[in-house]
Amino acid sequence: MPHADTIAAVATAPGRAGIGVVRVSGPAVRAIIAGILGSTPGPRVATLCDFRDARGRIIDRGLALFFPTPNSYTGEDVLELHAHGGAAVLRLVLQSCLDLGARPAQPGEFTRRAFLNDKLDLAQAESVADLIDASSEAAARGAMRSLAGEFSARVGHLVSSLVDLRSLVEATLDFPDEEIDFLARGDAFERLAQLRAELGELRRAAGQGRILREGARCVLIGQPNVGKSSLLNRLAGDEVAIVTEIPGTTRDPLRHELLFEGVPVHVIDTAGLRESEEPVEKMGIERAWREIEQADLALIVVDVTRGMADADYMILSRLPEKITKLFVFNKIDISGESPSARVLQSRIELRVSAKTGAGLDLLCAHVLQAVGWRPAEEAQFMARERHLRALQQAEVALARATSQFKAIELLAEELRLAQQSLGEITGQFTADDLLGEIFSRFCIGK
Repeated sequence: MPHADTIAAVATAPGRAGIGVVRVSGPAVRAIIAGILGSTPGPRVATLCDFRDARGRIIDRGLALFFPTPNSYTGEDVLELHAHGGAAVLRLVLQSCLDLGARPAQPGEFTRRAFLNDKLDLAQAESVADLIDASSEAAARGAMRSLAGEFSARVGHLVSSLVDLRSLVEATLDFPDEEIDFLARGDAFERLAQLRAELGELRRAAGQGRILREGARCVLIGQPNVGKSSLLNRLAGDEVAIVTEIPGTTRDPLRHELLFEGVPVHVIDTAGLRESEEPVEKMGIERAWREIEQADLALIVVDVTRGMADADYMILSRLPEKITKLFVFNKIDISGESPSARVLQSRIELRVSAKTGAGLDLLCAHVLQAVGWRPAEEAQFMARERHLRALQQAEVALARATSQFKAIELLAEELRLAQQSLGEITGQFTADDLLGEIFSRFCIGK
């Protein structure tokens, strides 16, 4: 899908650096090369050149890389100018590109062109941004596997199997009077069962990928002075929260991103939950409940020296049913207990000390288990919430197809809907407004 215009942007982060890159893509690249460099460098060869402005004055000396269409990131002619990394120098180089016919690129526009020109599918394009934003080594490796096409390949395999199954169903619809039973001969029911099993495995793997990308939201809740802020400080390894003996010290929710075995976990310290008429504390408690509504996991912190009180059971009664819960009995340094994890019939109880750090390894392990994380596998890839929704929609459609297997017209429609849902992941079926939303979140220059 060739574009009539040419885009340009600084592709490196703002600030001082040894090297900065200006990237240009589109049909006017060769004219821009002539204006800035004077002559066209060899394809994919780093060439030392003088960079000139529209009046022929030398701006800088650096490396130029020319990627002719179609063998480039965007599928168009692409020019990269590697200059010294000062902000003023890069502005001058970029301005020269704009003076020679380019326009400023929008966020994610280079990658959007790569997608529209079939250089990447949509899942791979999204993984570009995920790789840039990766907050851990595990997240970076997962994003790279998605960029390399591992997630897309698994989706593509399911789509291929669906197409084969749909062909059997369509043959049955097209030739209803034939003696041949296309569905029976093609083992259609067994194929459908296998499809559902493979889709379930992919959805579970994608759930791991979502945790890797977005992290798990974990709220610390409980009565005042049970040690929530102390626990956050111990987990963070720093005094990120104020700790005093005065009940109600924590007012606004305090967020801190931690890594548990390379998995991002957003730990949110909240105000102590109790009845209060003090206006500021009351607002803090209301905000705490809003955080709880959005969390994946609630760590219910209890003072082990007092045990579960009526106030703790009141908190429990108000928690959303969907939220996963772990009970953290803090202050075993006072009670003299050893750190432990007790798996009871209705809950898991952890004995820890925020003051000494005893038992926090158990806490981290159980947090990961509670949010659905499993030990790292090399096959893990990055996934987003929209991928999970599409997989769930496909799963629901295949479940309906199984229940309506004898109603051929309905079976055909459910299989079509399943394929459409899977196609949304890779961009085979994608609305323009969704593309705009996805690529607008990219950084400029990518």
